[in-house]
Amino acid sequence: MAALGRQGTPVAGQVRRSLPATISRAQAYPVRVHTTGIQRAAQRQQRDLIVAEAKKNYTSALLFDCDGVIVETEELHRKAYNAAFSAFECHIDGQPLVWSVEYYDVLQNTVGGGKPKMKWHFNRNGWPSTKFGPAPTTEEAKNKLVDDLQDCKTDHYKVIVDSAAEARPGVLQLMDEGLARDDVAMAICSAATKEGFEKVVNSVVGKERLAKFDLILAGDDVSKKKPDPLIYNMARERLGVPADRCVVIEDSLVGLRAAKGAGMHCIITPTTSTASADFCGEGAAAVVAALKGPTYQVSIDDIFGFVCDDKGTCEAVPDVHLKEGMCVIPWETGSKN
Repeated sequence: MAALGRQGTPVAGQVRRSLPATISRAQAYPVRVHTTGIQRAAQRQQRDLIVAEAKKNYTSALLFDCDGVIVETEELHRKAYNAAFSAFECHIDGQPLVWSVEYYDVLQNTVGGGKPKMKWHFNRNGWPSTKFGPAPTTEEAKNKLVDDLQDCKTDHYKVIVDSAAEARPGVLQLMDEGLARDDVAMAICSAATKEGFEKVVNSVVGKERLAKFDLILAGDDVSKKKPDPLIYNMARERLGVPADRCVVIEDSLVGLRAAKGAGMHCIITPTTSTASADFCGEGAAAVVAALKGPTYQVSIDDIFGFVCDDKGTCEAVPDVHLKEGMCVIPWETGSKN
């Protein structure tokens, strides 16, 4: 199989691939300055043809969630939301709005994306008053409040990420292995807003590594957030890989449901706040504490051998020490037990 180089700077929502030798980069990505609608349509068609040609090189796809998978960020998000609520002096029924650790665990296992989380909470508990005025009553005012709170939260989150974010064990090693292969498409699909998401991946994954990914999608790129499967369906269509050859790495029930809804296999690397969920009962192919441990590193061959080429049964393996009831693939042994 011909090698397929990975070039370019990733932009959320866009596919990045090297160009066939017979087509120049100028032909594939002409400068779109002072062009007519017909010219722009022709340019898009040209790029689509190139992408379609590049798709033929991939037989499998590995898709990473971001928050909780690449970086265990949920507690950082919670603190940033509470900082925004405090800055706006949010109150519901006279009480300051604060999301506890326990309650945020419920939120992240129920709703994907920051704005949907706030709307879900406010619709059930009442909309908050702020230092700018009483609780909003119109849909327009509610949307504006959520947008403003999200912007404030993102500002706080950036500061927190700079000081506290680091990659989860084994994730960068697995990325590097996948990026070096010609047969595996690599993607990141996050429900987070683009601004907050890019801060994390630029800081933790690094721009040079990110530039090699084939596809990066953020929450802004889809109209429906996880657990809706839209983001993974969109990734499958753009990567040109069948759903049964796509493996998603997630950390929560919300992400698992999105992956399963798209017909994909899903491996769960739970965080402390999601570890008690019944991932096996909801169809996870495997649950493993982390992508790397004292005696193992999850590999591409492990993933596509055990998950895609097997029947997808979630099985308990005693030599991987997780909480009772979790199912895992025996990454240490390199073979099925």
